[in-house]
Amino acid sequence: MSLTPAGKGKAVLAYMTFVGMLIAYFMNRDDKHDFARWHIKNMFGLVLLLFCSLALQTFPIGIYIYWTAVSLWVFSLIMALANRQIGIPFLSTKFQTWFTFLD
Repeated sequence: MSLTPAGKGKAVLAYMTFVGMLIAYFMNRDDKHDFARWHIKNMFGLVLLLFCSLALQTFPIGIYIYWTAVSLWVFSLIMALANRQIGIPFLSTKFQTWFTFLD
């Protein structure tokens, strides 16, 4: 019995930039894994948060949103590497319900 969840490689790949998320999404469309799907949705939410920070970069709040998104990305990547679906409090559960089109 393996302790590594199915789709872990795709889940970790999803956290490797925006392109990695797209590659993981298209790889997961054929051979669906719940672990990978959960992390792809989480990364999609983080990418949107990053885009919001870039849109607000002329204001001081943009810098705080950017560094928050970066720290949440690091946390999420570590959770994927640790074989866990522990996400960002409040946001990860919202990401899972909002982004059902990524199923």
